[in-house]
Amino acid sequence: MSKAFGFVAYGGPENQEFLDRPAPEPGPGTLLIAVRAAGVNPADWKKRRGMFGTGDDLPAVLGSEAAGVVRAVGPGVSGFAVGDAVFGTTPVGAFAEHTLLAAEGAAHKPGAVTFAQAAALPVAAATAYDAVRQLDLDPGRTLLILGIAGGVGSAAAQLAREQGLRVLGTAGEHSRAHVEALGATPVRYGEGVGERVAAAAPDGVDGILDLVGGEAVRAVAGVLADRSKLVSTVDAATAEELGGGYVRRDGTGAVLTVLADLVAAGKFDPQITATYPLAHAAEAMAAVESGHARGKLILEVS
Repeated sequence: MSKAFGFVAYGGPENQEFLDRPAPEPGPGTLLIAVRAAGVNPADWKKRRGMFGTGDDLPAVLGSEAAGVVRAVGPGVSGFAVGDAVFGTTPVGAFAEHTLLAAEGAAHKPGAVTFAQAAALPVAAATAYDAVRQLDLDPGRTLLILGIAGGVGSAAAQLAREQGLRVLGTAGEHSRAHVEALGATPVRYGEGVGERVAAAAPDGVDGILDLVGGEAVRAVAGVLADRSKLVSTVDAATAEELGGGYVRRDGTGAVLTVLADLVAAGKFDPQITATYPLAHAAEAMAAVESGHARGKLILEVS
């Protein structure tokens, strides 16, 4: 049997528990891996609460990104072999000793990249990469990131800086040092944020990456001259209402390879702020669900 952490009913943390299940069998287009690390994301508690729908068979394993070692290769998969160190997204849950990766969305882990670093890339960092690429701002332009202190924001700030952009980001005062360490200018969110952004960028901003949605993006939209340069990862309706759009995800291993190479070259830090053993998965979930976690949280599986 293979141990996993998931939920047995939709709702709060009281529905989470450890599960014993057979190791999944790799079908067409998938890889069976022994998990070494898994990323924890806000989407995990939102899934448990049923915010993405309640159609999954229960119990369900939590987590959507993992890194580990290939134990078996499914039919029709090429480019991967047993023993390869890999990382990617999983359709069957990542908080487990074994899981499946979708081969199309998986990549080889470079030797210079740890399993924890690799597990931090497929969701938050890849979303940030897709969004920054979609904004397509020229070097020297100014990007405003709403909710910069979290996993996607921390990644987007670094990727934007790597492309020569000036970065501003909204965050709480307790995250000021973290935002400054990313090379970005922090702007305190809350009432009056539009005026504070305008003061920090008197010539306006050239792009907005929205990681918050709702009134938070409406409050700052006036500083953006070209509304087509507004991309949201959380609120498609508001982004479109304001003239922008939703992030277009790539979903292939090619993006992961680019990100891993940046990590290996020392040009990108996945911003892992805490690691937990699998046995403490509930604590990691609570930290993310609190809404105050900065950077990336990782579960390590021995």
